[in-house]
Amino acid sequence: TTGASSNTDSSTTVESMEDNPDGGCHIYRNGYYRTGISVVEGILEVNIIQMTSIQMTESQAENSLVDFVVTCQGSLPTDVCTVVSDPTCQVSKSVVCDPIVVTDECLLTIRRAFEEPGTYCINITLGDETSQALASALISVNGGEST
Repeated sequence: TTGASSNTDSSTTVESMEDNPDGGCHIYRNGYYRTGISVVEGILEVNIIQMTSIQMTESQAENSLVDFVVTCQGSLPTDVCTVVSDPTCQVSKSVVCDPIVVTDECLLTIRRAFEEPGTYCINITLGDETSQALASALISVNGGEST
């Protein structure tokens, strides 16, 4: 763009110049454009408010199940991703993403399986078309029990 100016109706005049490599000519275009900006609230905050181990029978004990109760502020999410990492939150062990439907209040329960006992870093991300928010926690899974 070689020059731009504004007039009183908030439109912007744009003068542009393009090189034509074949003939060495210049093409000038003059005109107006308008744009609108929509400000969306987005998902502002995510909190893990409870972690509960699911008691299973001995025949089901190959995986420990944990329910995470999650709340959020702002717009309602449309998907949730859970990243399970080592205790330092550096090495990812698994990533699970699911679409969700939240209709009224942002309060949901996410169930995840852990293959073996240990301490894990959990990152839960709630997202929609325009935003994402993250909550993290350390969890210790002890063969069907979590703390």
